[in-house]
Amino acid sequence: MSKRKILQENENYSFRSYFELPFDTDEILAEFDYHFTRSRLQLPRTNRQLERLDVLKEQLEETIPYVTLSSEAAKREIFIAPVLTRVAVICQQLLRIEYPLKVNNFLQGSLYYFIQSQRSVIVVEAKRDDLTRGFTQLAVELIAVSMSKEEAEIFYGAVTMGDVWVFGKLDRISQTITRDISSYSLPDDLSEIIEILVGILEY
Repeated sequence: MSKRKILQENENYSFRSYFELPFDTDEILAEFDYHFTRSRLQLPRTNRQLERLDVLKEQLEETIPYVTLSSEAAKREIFIAPVLTRVAVICQQLLRIEYPLKVNNFLQGSLYYFIQSQRSVIVVEAKRDDLTRGFTQLAVELIAVSMSKEEAEIFYGAVTMGDVWVFGKLDRISQTITRDISSYSLPDDLSEIIEILVGILEY
């Protein structure tokens, strides 16, 4: 079966555009010559003893009942930023917020959260209520990052609605993007989420 042509040569597409397109993830990624799969990812995890996670978990549990979480902005501030700033401190790496990136007219926009260590990169995309389309946007962002960071072969990302996190992995050699079939929730899986994020940056 021939590949459906989705992107128009004379059009500009932001990362957000891919969230809004009415096509499946595999069809959109095929436009960039990438395959899409779903499987259980063996994500890196740190073996370090991580401190102060109990304090962060307590903070989340105390805050959640008293905050309305109906917007992406609210979820970024209450759920996501505290987790990623903790990861940045643990790894002593810079957390970039609303990080601008342009590769070409098909790959441009701002990454909500971007952390890079010497060997690994994490992109985190925040979405209000649609993890499927959110993952499509994340996948396209990973392709853009991989094209601008040519020294690495593996790139990791996560899409989150704040309380639910799903990880993804881009393999540039096989030109495959994999969505993990597992998901993690806050505040219950806070330790696991941070262990994975730190593990990726140490990878």
